[in-house]
Amino acid sequence: MIHVPAGEQKNIRTVSILTRRLKEGKTYEDFRRAWFHTTGFAVKGKDAGGGKAELLTFINIFDPREIIVLGFAATTLEQLKDALDIDVKVRGENPLDDVIEPVIGRAFALQVAGDDFSAAGEIPYSPAAIDGNKTDMAEVAEDLRALAGIYATAAKKRDATNEARKQAR
Repeated sequence: MIHVPAGEQKNIRTVSILTRRLKEGKTYEDFRRAWFHTTGFAVKGKDAGGGKAELLTFINIFDPREIIVLGFAATTLEQLKDALDIDVKVRGENPLDDVIEPVIGRAFALQVAGDDFSAAGEIPYSPAAIDGNKTDMAEVAEDLRALAGIYATAAKKRDATNEARKQAR
């Protein structure tokens, strides 16, 4: 999305949107105790390069049993792969089966623009940009392909871990 000199890794920004429904009789606190990550997503020995992972949790106003978690990451592609491996491992060791319904909504997206519309009055049109750097849509297409592969690989690992855990029961 943003041109990076040869030899340097580019940071990308992604959001994960996960929706889960509490089982009847379970509370947000039940969910939080089972869901809470006691292992961070940073990988020791890897250059952080501005890497960040922040998760924001919401309760649906119209359905208090629905929990929505938005995960914001600013990482290199390599850092994202490593973070997803950590997430698959942690979730495999700490399943949510006892507190949530089996169906989980999952959406993953790449940030292509950041716009501030908080000013009063007219705002002139501007092309897509992040932090003042114009978005290169050809690079976005490449990043989307790479991200699709990364998330698909993580999903396969997660599904295999979940299946193995269920078989062990």
